[in-house]
Amino acid sequence: MADFTSIVIDHLNIGVSDLDRALPIYEAALAPLGLVVQFRPRAEDAQSRTRMIGFGRTKDRPVLWLVDAQPVGGHTHVAFAAETRAQVDAFHRAALAAGARDNGAPGLRPYHPDYYGAFVHDPEGINLEAVCHRPVAAPHTGS
Repeated sequence: MADFTSIVIDHLNIGVSDLDRALPIYEAALAPLGLVVQFRPRAEDAQSRTRMIGFGRTKDRPVLWLVDAQPVGGHTHVAFAAETRAQVDAFHRAALAAGARDNGAPGLRPYHPDYYGAFVHDPEGINLEAVCHRPVAAPHTGS
């Protein structure tokens, strides 16, 4: 799987009406995929008109930003790359436990034979997905 430095998209902003309500779902759902909060405004930076939280992999810069008090775009869909099907399963469980709504349990999808994805809606109705494009590893035969 490509790392973030080789992906065409530099970063993505998602407007949410209530950052405090959306943040726990994103933190829980993205943790199994290795995405963590990397930027949180400091109290002394409160003069900024817009609150933003940035997520990224530990060694990289933020690639996903939640922007507070914004209109929510219709049909917004964000698919996060997972390296394993277990990460897809963990994404789905964590998001539901944090308050997301189920929009498709983990499983194979008809897009191609190895498309394994899971879908949830955040509080705004944004469709979040984790997807693994790798086939299931063949069992070791022990030769």
